[in-house]
Formats: sequence, structure tokens, C-alpha cells
Amino acid sequence: MIHKGTRELHTERLILRRFTLDDAQEMFDHWANDAEVTKYLSWKPHGNIEVTKALLRDWEKDYQNSNCYHWGIVYDNQLIGSISLLNPDDDLLEAEAGYCLAKNYWGMGITAEALSAILDYAFMEIGFKRIHAKHDVNNPNSGKVMKKCGLKYIETANKPLALKPDEMKMCDCYEILNMNHA
Repeated sequence: MIHKGTRELHTERLILRRFTLDDAQEMFDHWANDAEVTKYLSWKPHGNIEVTKALLRDWEKDYQNSNCYHWGIVYDNQLIGSISLLNPDDDLLEAEAGYCLAKNYWGMGITAEALSAILDYAFMEIGFKRIHAKHDVNNPNSGKVMKKCGLKYIETANKPLALKPDEMKMCDCYEILNMNHA
């Protein structure tokens, strides 16, 4: 597997691109400070824009690594969310998908469209063998996105959150295999 990093991707309605520090205000306003958006995520709402700026500075540094896969979701010229492939494992050829979207855009199929593009890139361009994802059992709409993109339910289990490995949550777990990978 040869990592290619976060490359700009296009779908019918979306541009998936790298974040920059200039995205701080849109990110903060659209989803990072929204307790309803972050309710089931592994991080709390940003208390102020400085938290968002610090995170974006870290992400900009992370882009120097070819195994960093973190995109901003742009719809109608607005930055409205993020989607990532987390913890890529070179030995197992797998990663975990994660996403977050501003609530004004929920229910429009945007997350599924973005996830489908990321899966295509992960499987066809990079050579991942498996992508897995999980969601808090209290957030079934996230599971609907996974199913729509072809991920199959595996189990419900007490799992650590991506950014807080010591914090466990009951999660529904899904996976999709690269059928072109022998």
C-alpha cells in the first residue's frame, strides 16, 4: 500500500479538500461549537474559535504525512463538515472512517456522498483492504449513512472513542471490504 494523503476529491455536489487555518470561522460557526452536532462524537464543542484554530494548525502539520486522510466537506461553496480515515494500519491495510456534518445539512445525503467518495479513494487509489466505522448506539442516523454506503453491521460492543481511548461507549460497528483486493 502506498499512501497518497489527503487529495482533493470531487463528487456531483461536493468538494472534499484539505483544511487550512482560514477555515477556522466557518468550521467554528457551522459545527465545531454546536453541542447537538458533537453530542455523540469523541470531542466536546469548541468553547471558542481559538480551540478551532489550534486544531486546524495541528491538521495542517499532519498533512505533511502521506498517511493523513482528513477532508473538509464543501457544499455550495460552504465548508459544512469533515470526514476522515483515522488510524491507518499498514499491516492490516485498514482504517476507520469518521465524519461530522453541520446540522443544517443533515438528511440531504451529503455525508453518504462524501463517505462513498472516500471509500472509492481508499480502495481504488490507495489499496486499503478494509474500512471500518462505528457510531454511538444512540445515534442511529450515523448507521444509516454507513449502510447506505455498503458497510455491513458487525456487532454492538463497548468500544473506545477515537480521540479518547480510555472512554468507552456502546457502539454499533460496521465494515466494508475492498472486493478488488485479493
